[in-house]
Amino acid sequence: MKRIGFFAGSFDPFTLGHADIVARALKIFDEVVIGIGTHPTKKPFFTSEQRALQIETVYAQEPRVRVVSYSGMTIEAAKQCGAQFLIRGVRSTSDFEYEQSISQINDHLQGPMTVLLFGAQGLLHISSSMVRELLSWNLDVSDYVPSGMPLIFD
Repeated sequence: MKRIGFFAGSFDPFTLGHADIVARALKIFDEVVIGIGTHPTKKPFFTSEQRALQIETVYAQEPRVRVVSYSGMTIEAAKQCGAQFLIRGVRSTSDFEYEQSISQINDHLQGPMTVLLFGAQGLLHISSSMVRELLSWNLDVSDYVPSGMPLIFD
């Protein structure tokens, strides 16, 4: 059976920290589905379509990575993609505690098994919110996002 992991997030934008988690996940799973979640109350910096294009550009040469957008519950989106595992990145103890709670709820709801992957030490300071802040000031974010990822759209 093909091992499929579902890596969910807003990815607004996708960062080197996210890319690190995908690289780690590809060592474990046959396929990684990157799920771009949308929330009706959040106002994203990039549209869902722009975020999908950003990530698809990064993984254009990697057939084991697929990008989908979804709204609603992550466990339902994961099931629709055939994923048996939810991939979650952890940067800190507070991330761990949060993910542990969500994992227990997902288990109760009979969702896919949660797999926690710890981020690389040199990338733990990178967050999408930090990158958005820098972008809002028109500052260079090339040290924080994957090379070649589009950040400007018409």
